[in-house]
Amino acid sequence: MNDHLVQFYEDDVFLIKGLADYIGSALASGNKGIAIATGDHLRSLEETLSARGLLDERGCATVGSYVALQADHMLPLLMEDGIPNEIAFRNSIGALISDAAERDTKKIYVFGEMVAILCAASHCSLLSTGKHDAAIRVERYFNNLQRHFAFSLLCGYPLDAFPSSSDALMFDEVCALHTHVLPAESYDPAASLQSLQRTIASLQQQAYSLSTEVHDRRQIEQALREVNVDRLTGLPNRNVFHDRLDMDIKKAHRSGLPLALLFIDLDHFKEINDTLGHEIGDLLLKQVGQRLQAYVRETDTVARLGGDEFTITLSELHDTGKVTDVAQKIRNDLARPFRLEGELAYISASIGITLYPRDGANAGDLLRNADQAMYQSKDGGRNRFTYFTASMQEAAQARMAMSNELRRAIEDDQLELFYQPIVDMANGRIRKAEALLRWQHPLLGKVSPVEFIPIAEHTGLIVEMGNWVFRNALAHARRWRALDDQLTVNVNVSPAQFYQANGDNCRHWVTDGAFGANGVAGAPEVGLEITESLLLASNNFVLKQLLAFQQAGIKISLDDFGTGYSSLSYLRKFDLDFLKIDKSFVYNLENDAANVALCEAIIVMAHKLGLKVVAEGVETQQQYDMLRHAGCDFGQGFLFGAPLPADDFEALLRRGGALAS
Repeated sequence: MNDHLVQFYEDDVFLIKGLADYIGSALASGNKGIAIATGDHLRSLEETLSARGLLDERGCATVGSYVALQADHMLPLLMEDGIPNEIAFRNSIGALISDAAERDTKKIYVFGEMVAILCAASHCSLLSTGKHDAAIRVERYFNNLQRHFAFSLLCGYPLDAFPSSSDALMFDEVCALHTHVLPAESYDPAASLQSLQRTIASLQQQAYSLSTEVHDRRQIEQALREVNVDRLTGLPNRNVFHDRLDMDIKKAHRSGLPLALLFIDLDHFKEINDTLGHEIGDLLLKQVGQRLQAYVRETDTVARLGGDEFTITLSELHDTGKVTDVAQKIRNDLARPFRLEGELAYISASIGITLYPRDGANAGDLLRNADQAMYQSKDGGRNRFTYFTASMQEAAQARMAMSNELRRAIEDDQLELFYQPIVDMANGRIRKAEALLRWQHPLLGKVSPVEFIPIAEHTGLIVEMGNWVFRNALAHARRWRALDDQLTVNVNVSPAQFYQANGDNCRHWVTDGAFGANGVAGAPEVGLEITESLLLASNNFVLKQLLAFQQAGIKISLDDFGTGYSSLSYLRKFDLDFLKIDKSFVYNLENDAANVALCEAIIVMAHKLGLKVVAEGVETQQQYDMLRHAGCDFGQGFLFGAPLPADDFEALLRRGGALAS
């Protein structure tokens, strides 16, 4: 950015000295200096520059380049109808500066004696525009010129140009037009009225400089607060948390007293944002911060890391048993309702706890440990606290190793699809199949989906794997339609696949699969199986994607019904096609009257809602008979067949596909 400086002066001695220093420095550096001042001031300037050996006897620069412009000659050139005009300015002073900037490779330094420029000749009336307004106009003309051409500018004003306290606002505006306000010249406060007038102007200038400094300091203080304090809750933020944790570790090392780190993650906070709005969610976070602070000492630290994650550092513990008491109180308190602008909101917290020095020697280890323990609380059902153990770290390392192996499995074609028959309960014929992913590792052997599917979901690999499953299942299903024109292959879809890129990932299945709207070319060869957790989120893009599948004729099944939230409102809200009774209700059906009643109720309810029912986990003939008698439409389980490789399943279809009667 080009410098645009302003200097206030009391007398000509100071003006000439400051002017000679500014222009002289430019010349001594081999650059170009342009001085715009009265004739008397220019002559005094040139005498000073000559004495310094910067001008010769002809007034030419011995080093660099020097141009002198008399202000009273320039004034008529930049005025129009007695008022400064920007076009006239550009054609006069502006043209001289721009030509020099375009022609010379040297730096350009310009000095302008502003009041002299505007009031040097009485025949150039400023009309209704006073000299202050005129000065501001010309300053802005210079600023505009600096946007297009590189030059530095120093504007000089006598202190008595602003003699009255009423000039303060105008003085501030003049200062604000410059990049820097140079300190005012000191003076001897003698000589009555004129001196007092100058004193007023000097104080105004000093007040402006002081106010600017105060403003800058406030901005710095505000920036420091924003760097260190979470804006929403007022708690220390992540940066301060790390600093204080490091300090607490050093204190603990010196004192020999342990410290505890609690990592707190709010359960179901996303649902608050989705249902009540982000403003209500912000209010909740503020209240959470306030509640957490009630359970710590002044020497402890409550911080917000971001989102719905908080930490508490309990330092210099004489009794580590107190940590459990604090965690229990926090868990209980956060489970109490929050009143948020007339709304009642309920959440809970999953808490992970780690201790120094037992679990780790530095802040990074402790934070990692507490985070792992917190996720253990999540996996254990939420609304609880868990202490870190070494086995958690071993499990985390095992998951990382499994994740790396899983990436290679995708690349090396270690994955394979198996197909389990789903039969028509009325005649025992295969009408559907569920595509199930299997992993045959070259060293580990068969890896259970229970082990690798959660890791795939956590790392995002489930998206790539899901696309692979869909493509291969669709290819098999289309080939098998030649054997059975009613066969449909169901593909399981993880919620993570829907959330990827707001559903764009799954949306490609409709277009890439070339399904016609409403099954123009016959019913689609594949169906989808989703879980209740996907419906619980009920984001708009999820709803739109489900609708797109349905418009393409793809049938959707709700898997594992009865094991999750099982809200009947989901069955009314979403246009589903099939409901799959979880195998836990079918197990021991012949000996459990309660399960019989539940299965019968689910079947009746589903039929009333226009849904067909698939019973999972059918293993005995008696279970088959009871479900068929209750009106169940389809069955799946080892009674009808275990999951088979594609070739074996195709051979089963070629034999007629009848498994039960």
